[in-house]
This record gives sequence, C-alpha cells and structure tokens, in this order.
Amino acid sequence: MLTTLAVENYRSLHRLIVPLGRLNVVTGANGTGKSSLYRALRLLADSARGGAVAALAREGGLPSTLWAGERRGTGRAAPVSLRLGFSGDEFGYAVDFGHPVPTAGGEGAPSMFNLDPEIKRECTWAGPVLRPAALLSDRSGPAVRTRTADGTWHRTVNALRPYDSMLGELADPQLAPDLLRLREHLRSWRFYDHVRTDAGAPARSARIGTRTPVLAHDGSDLAAALQTIRETGDHEALDAAVDAAFPGSEAEIGNEGGRFELRLRQPGLMRPLGAAELSDGTLRYLLWAAALLTPRPPALLVLNEPESSLHPDLLPPLADLILTATRKTQIVVVTHAPDLAEALTLGARRHRLDVNPVTLVKDGLGRTDVAGREGPLDEPAWHWPKR
Repeated sequence: MLTTLAVENYRSLHRLIVPLGRLNVVTGANGTGKSSLYRALRLLADSARGGAVAALAREGGLPSTLWAGERRGTGRAAPVSLRLGFSGDEFGYAVDFGHPVPTAGGEGAPSMFNLDPEIKRECTWAGPVLRPAALLSDRSGPAVRTRTADGTWHRTVNALRPYDSMLGELADPQLAPDLLRLREHLRSWRFYDHVRTDAGAPARSARIGTRTPVLAHDGSDLAAALQTIRETGDHEALDAAVDAAFPGSEAEIGNEGGRFELRLRQPGLMRPLGAAELSDGTLRYLLWAAALLTPRPPALLVLNEPESSLHPDLLPPLADLILTATRKTQIVVVTHAPDLAEALTLGARRHRLDVNPVTLVKDGLGRTDVAGREGPLDEPAWHWPKR
C-alpha cells in the first residue's frame, strides 16, 4: 500500500507531500490542485509503461507543466526539475525530469525533439524513506546500477536513452528483480476519469461479449463486465448495489448472437429498459458498480469526480460501493462533492474503516498545500534523490 505521495514543481504543486491511507478522499475548491494531483498519479503509472515523457509532451512539455511561480536558486538559476515519487510498505520510487541537452537531428540541424523532457535521476528503494542502505536501483542520466537477485550490484553505462524509464527497460528478473515487481505493481494501477454517458457513449451500445474482469476506461464493455461479476465475482454485492440505488430494480444482460446489452428491470414497468434508454446518472452509477466490484482488483484505484451526473440520493450508495472495494484495494477519490465526502466518512464509521481526508488549499503565492498543515514537521518523511 502507498503511504506517501510526493510532487514538486508540477503545475500548482510546488512542493506537496501527502500521506496516504487505505481510502483517501481528496477535496478542495476549484483551482486548488485536485486535478494536478490526479495527473501526477497518472504520470507515475505512465513511467512503468514508458509513457511518462510522452504524457508530459501531450500536456505541452515541461514549459507548460512546470510550476509557474517563483524559483529560488543559490547564486545562479536553479535547474529545471519536475519531480514525482511515492513510497509504501514495500517500495519507494522517485523520478526527476529536466530539460534535455540539445542534440542535432537529420543533416546536422537542431533536433525537433529538443523540447522533450529528459529523465535526469530515477531511484527505487525498500521501505518508506529513501536512504543509501535501502537503495534497490539508482539511475543518473544513462548510467544505472541495480541490486541483483543475490544482493550484489550490477552496473551498466549508456543503458538507457534519456526519455526511457528504467522501469520499462531494465525490469530483468535476475539483474533487477525488485524493478520488475515495482513495474508490475505500477502497471496494475487503474484510473477512471469522466466515463462517457452521453447519447453516443459506447456503454449504450450492444457489443460482442467476452469475459471482462476489468472495465475498459471508456466503459464500452460495461455489459460484459457486469456479466463477468455475476458469473465469477461478487454477484450478491452487485445486486445489493443496484437495489440500494434503485429499490426493487435488477440489472440483467441480454445476449443476442453473442452481442451483450445492459438492461435494467424496474418495478412497475412491463419491460426492462435498455442501456440507450437509461438516464446519464443511472448509467454512470452502473459503470461505477462495474469498476468497483471488479473480480480483479488493482493495487491502486483512482476515481476522478465520480459524483458527476449523479443525483444526491445516489451518493450514499456510491459511497457504499467505494467502501466495499476498499476491502481489496487502495482507493483515491478526487471529488468536488462535499456530500460524497461526508457519505464516505459516515459509511466508514459504520464499517469501522479509516478514511484519510486530504483537503487542498492554496497559499498567498499560489502554491497548493494540505489544509491544516503548519509546516514541514507536519509532513510525512521524504527525501528526493539529488542529481
């Protein structure tokens, strides 16, 4: 389980170190940095897939993603540095992005990729805090050293290109077994953000059904995901979740020649309603049921504004769904809805679960911080690797 998230110089997150628990509820006014925190977690997950640099480029590169406030140096301009990291019960990881060293492209002309960020430093370690004795792998520029299966160090030079993470390139079971474990851990993280429920949403159409333990990010395989829960997952929790939100109703899956379609049977109606007939809020709730009751729970599940399109009456059932999922996975909920945060808190008390509330605020210099924090002594212990 993750216990600390650290971000530096990313958008409004000048320096943010956040403690994490089993269930984390991130709230705050518009512009306080909730979306930046969500994106920072996604960037960390992208590192394990070799896509962090490309993701930063899609956001406009370092010039668009760096902290825009004052930077303080010592005698000369401080080096550009965007740093992301986390630590947990078993592992810690940190990555430091900076500007590239200009290179030439074809025919000696300046490369057109000279705005792509480079990975300047990357480390993994055992335990919650970075310290020399706990290092498992250490990358500085193209040079890497990794702790092998027998505990010795393996050193390589020019092993990595500046835009490749060692998580994606060096996860060898013999030379870097801990990197392999960490990579697979990160690749299991799952994110859901504004799943479509409009008239043309993929979830409203009948589609070929196959066993689907993990709901797609666009919700296109909703019917197959719900049927998979019914056959191989916690079908009782699914039925209870539907009944709690829509009393007396039952979700069923139609099968016409291998094409699955979601239907909702409601009391008083002569026929079930098809997915195309459901309201945005009803469809969205069923999407969250499929995502949260997955038979293949991830190490970390991050939900961004799951309350969108939901009537306030659906927030307590949604909170119960989230709490049910918390038994098997660590969850971060980023929400604008105080009612959802309150429902999660009250539900957690009933189930004797802990909730970690994270309320983000901005100080007078535009920097995001955690509400109620008076200084660095209130933060979890954290050390960045130096360049």
